[in-house]
Amino acid sequence: MAADATGKADAGPLRLEFDRSVKVEFCGSAISSDGGLLLHRELDDALGLTDMAALLFADPRTGRNGRHRFISFLRQSIFSQLAGYEDFNDADRLSRDPVMRHIVGGRAVKYGAASASAMDRFETEMLAQSNNLTALIDLPGRWIDAVHDRRPPKVITLDMDSSESPVHGDQEGSAWNGHFQSKCLHPLFLFNQFGDLERCSLRPGNVHSADGWEDVLRPVLARYATEARPLIKRRRFRADAAFAIPALFDLLEAAGWDYAIRIKGNRKLYERIDFLTKRGPGRPPHHVVRHYASFHYRAKSWSRPRRIVAKVEFHSGELFPRVGFIVTNRSLPNERVLAFYNGRGTAEQHIKEGKHALKWTRLSCMKFAANAVRLQLHAPAYNLANFLQTLATPKDIETWSLTSLRVRLIKTGARLVRHGRYAIFQMAEAALPKGVVAGILGLINTLRGPPAAAVSV
Repeated sequence: MAADATGKADAGPLRLEFDRSVKVEFCGSAISSDGGLLLHRELDDALGLTDMAALLFADPRTGRNGRHRFISFLRQSIFSQLAGYEDFNDADRLSRDPVMRHIVGGRAVKYGAASASAMDRFETEMLAQSNNLTALIDLPGRWIDAVHDRRPPKVITLDMDSSESPVHGDQEGSAWNGHFQSKCLHPLFLFNQFGDLERCSLRPGNVHSADGWEDVLRPVLARYATEARPLIKRRRFRADAAFAIPALFDLLEAAGWDYAIRIKGNRKLYERIDFLTKRGPGRPPHHVVRHYASFHYRAKSWSRPRRIVAKVEFHSGELFPRVGFIVTNRSLPNERVLAFYNGRGTAEQHIKEGKHALKWTRLSCMKFAANAVRLQLHAPAYNLANFLQTLATPKDIETWSLTSLRVRLIKTGARLVRHGRYAIFQMAEAALPKGVVAGILGLINTLRGPPAAAVSV
């Protein structure tokens, strides 16, 4: 069935043989499966996120034959990934989607959004230029700053971790990774305690888990420095044993950050807790028995002695105890240091959310630079989804994960009805109650207005 440029069918409905009274009609320009994206666009407008982003990039095109503005491309790319569309190959269909056309705005409302070939050029040519790629890497932090300007946090906690992006071809930079037991690319992520992605970096598949940590961590530490964010009273960092690097310890201490980082055991560390690793006399209990110790230790590569907190666990049915060591500069009791470190497991959950809700492991371009752009585009899309979850979800849906929000909120069917002055999107209340949408819009409206830092007192 043929359709016009905006997806409007030019033929009549189709009749089904099992029931001749049932017909199927195609209205590509009037029906969307992504009605919930309108709420994310409203949050974007309240915080001024994509408008801010447009000021950071340079449009390399010359002449006046450009059909779409740079901000239009950027919105289409971010919101497409937010809805779970993995490749710009989906752009041809999305260019006719009524919700996407109104989200993109401008000429797209009447003539349609960008095609797959145009989105290909945007991501692989326009964004791949060094100045635009630098701006794209910095974009998640700028968006987080916009949120913190309105709701300043008093404590900031950073979690750093790496992950895998499996590949199934010969993508540039892909390699076998023994830890993940797969052929992959190996991105590095840095989250805060709210689940926001502060910064990320794509790396070849065979590099060490901490490779390039300075390029990711240093700009974020600078953004949260006392001079930049004086209202923050505590600054904290957590990471696993791959990041037990002397230079990282020194950097955090010089910047005034508390940290708890796991370190691998060695003979000298085990000697310090030898008295805890022996089982007591009598029949072992059926519950887990835990012992803690704290002492100062200095490795040869360290600039100074540092506090080590050790945990020894005896599990029923296991012959040997489980032992773990944490290096920290915090003065908390041993149990609280371990509890603080164990909180870094939330970073793994955030990575899983990014994989399942936004498909950010889908890096199928052949060139490494193109895949790096794809990963960096997923970062603001992920943050916009997380902003809605943390800032604008009413009690009815506050426990939904990002995956649930995509499936149950974004993937809500909407029908466009045009009037002389209005475009009305009709949604099925059985799928998304009006009260939930009204609650989200009400919370979004509280974020409008000047940032808190700019309000005169």
